Amino acid sequence: MSTAASAATAQLVLTRPRSLSTAVTHYCPGCGHGIVHRLVGETIDELGLQERTVAVWPVGCAVFGYNYFEFDGCEAAHGRAPAVATGIKRVHPELFVFTYQGDGDLGAIGTAEIIHAAARGENITVIFVNNAVYGMTGGQMAPTTLAGQRTTSTPGGRDPGRAGYPIRVSEMLATLEAPRYITRVSVHSPAAIRKAGAAIRRAFKCQVAGLGFSLVEVLSPCPTNWGVSPREAQRWLEERMVPYFPLGDIKMVAEVGKL
Repeated sequence: MSTAASAATAQLVLTRPRSLSTAVTHYCPGCGHGIVHRLVGETIDELGLQERTVAVWPVGCAVFGYNYFEFDGCEAAHGRAPAVATGIKRVHPELFVFTYQGDGDLGAIGTAEIIHAAARGENITVIFVNNAVYGMTGGQMAPTTLAGQRTTSTPGGRDPGRAGYPIRVSEMLATLEAPRYITRVSVHSPAAIRKAGAAIRRAFKCQVAGLGFSLVEVLSPCPTNWGVSPREAQRWLEERMVPYFPLGDIKMVAEVGKL
């Protein structure tokens, strides 16, 4: 078959989601944020939410998130994204509102905000990217840093006797009555990415249906601050992070299961 004939019969199977901009991201090679961005964009397109979506961006690696999407967004002070999202959603309940936060933004300085937004059952969605380290500020220990994990502030490895144990944020929030859907996924492999996309879709549908608070925790590689190659980071995530932060639904009410 000639080149011209091949081109004529070719079918487009993948393209950039309309909700993603054409901007080149600033993320390091092997970072999981780009994958999560695409999953969010695909889901926004699939559910037809682009024209009424407002994202609340964090302080952290995803601080420039508003440059990478073709829908409205705003910046929140460090850790305050759930509070900002609450205000937007209460004033404009017709909008689709989600926060996008890292483990430092959500699990450290923003602990109070995420706990109380979840306890109130605010009808917002939270995308929580957990890479077990402070990525933007130099690779310091985060609330989710594993025991023994070396960071710039724990060069000998995290010592639970001095720094405590890693916080399982999703399990903690799942003890509250109000949250409707809390799940943990990963982006370390194609199969895991497909499951992550399905979880984000269900969480977004939860808000659209007016069911209440939902959170998707995404385990994500950080090769730069872990000091490994992108391929090694995927393996490290699977072998080290997943055993401590097990994947799967942590809380899901019956109504969400039907979505």
